[in-house]
Amino acid sequence: MRIRYGIPVFAVVVALALSGCVDNSTPSGPSASGGTSTVTKDAAAAALLPGKIAKAGKIIVGMDPTYAPNEYKDASGEPIGWEVELMNAVAGKLGVKPVYAVAKFDSIIPSVTGGKYDVGVSSFTDNIAREKVVDFVNYYTAGIQWASAAGKTVDPDNACGLKVAVQATTYQDTDEVPAKSKACTDAGKPAIQAVKFDTQDQATNAVALGQADAMSADSPVALYAIAQLKGKLKLAGKSFEVAPYGLAVSKGDKLGKALQAALQSIVDDGTYKKILDKWGVADGGINKITINAAANG
Repeated sequence: MRIRYGIPVFAVVVALALSGCVDNSTPSGPSASGGTSTVTKDAAAAALLPGKIAKAGKIIVGMDPTYAPNEYKDASGEPIGWEVELMNAVAGKLGVKPVYAVAKFDSIIPSVTGGKYDVGVSSFTDNIAREKVVDFVNYYTAGIQWASAAGKTVDPDNACGLKVAVQATTYQDTDEVPAKSKACTDAGKPAIQAVKFDTQDQATNAVALGQADAMSADSPVALYAIAQLKGKLKLAGKSFEVAPYGLAVSKGDKLGKALQAALQSIVDDGTYKKILDKWGVADGGINKITINAAANG
């Protein structure tokens, strides 16, 4: 039996640290009910599956479930979140079972190219550099959003000398914050100190506890953290650098076409919108599923 959602790790840690108590019986996300988990198989999409996956009847999904509400763990340790529900629906359209392999974010793409996982689903931003390594089946758009402690005002465009918490190996760590820091030093100002954490919940916790001035994350993640921590964090500026998310598959793998067809099928039958609406992330929804939007968009 699947128990109802527990509070994400960052919410538990901050609540304990700041208030001394937490109610673990309170749901932290939408109810598991809602009718979005059952879909009808799409024969045309399923026919595009590589024979190995079709024969096995399962698809191995690499995921780092530390990025609520996109993907995180419930109280029993099972991956949940709106991307998990999307992938469940996609697998249903393809007539296979999704098997989630929990992994560190930076190990997922190498594991896809190495054949360990069939697909990587972990809020991957599709960019030109990554497209040299894998193909992306695009299904959502998200911007970057900063958040600061409630009592601190931070401007992402004027953050020289500040400490900014990021999840290691994400775009915010490898590209966005370093570029802002270089602009500071080029102007003769102090660099931005990126404070790196293995998981996003740790980065969020650091800001709430005053160990960093701000955090940078994808917009749905930052907004969710602010809502969950109830007055401990606030928006710092507006979202920027809107870019597509993509399911990562090996270059040239025909699985990409199967995933594209299955995703388009859940868009067309309304399942996609129901899932996004349920999780409050519909602003980033798209109508046409594409492949390698960074290069072709």
